[in-house]
Amino acid sequence: MRDTVDPDFASYVDARQGRWLRTAYLVYGDLERAEEALLRAFTRLSLRWTKVDDPDAFVQRVLYQPVLKPWNRAKAFPDEDDPVKIALGELSPAQRTVFVLLHLEELTEYEVADLLSLSHQTVHGHGMTAFSRFRTAMGAGDWRDAGRGESR
Repeated sequence: MRDTVDPDFASYVDARQGRWLRTAYLVYGDLERAEEALLRAFTRLSLRWTKVDDPDAFVQRVLYQPVLKPWNRAKAFPDEDDPVKIALGELSPAQRTVFVLLHLEELTEYEVADLLSLSHQTVHGHGMTAFSRFRTAMGAGDWRDAGRGESR
């Protein structure tokens, strides 16, 4: 067993943990669950650090795929007053995960599909539904109704 931490690994974790904790919090809807998931992802990466070609993809896969599992369906953002968090909490776990990865992490639909092991069509569908539901919850209305409004 090693007594020291690889300085490259420590630097990697230090550089990314803040951003991924924020994203994981929005995906999981609970800070404690997000912290546990991120710690699990970094721990698994530490065991394979020298063998992993793309550590970002590895961590993201370990971090976000469990959200899609049926046993991981805890209520997101319970007792929250922030309208953004309430709107995110109304999305299904898959919709919330896709929405956050597309709009906060700025990944493409194809990158999200690869990361979550979903088809591009599934990601596209979750993304469109999540965007519509989020806008409606925020009071912006459904974007698909924009062309049906009254002419001025």
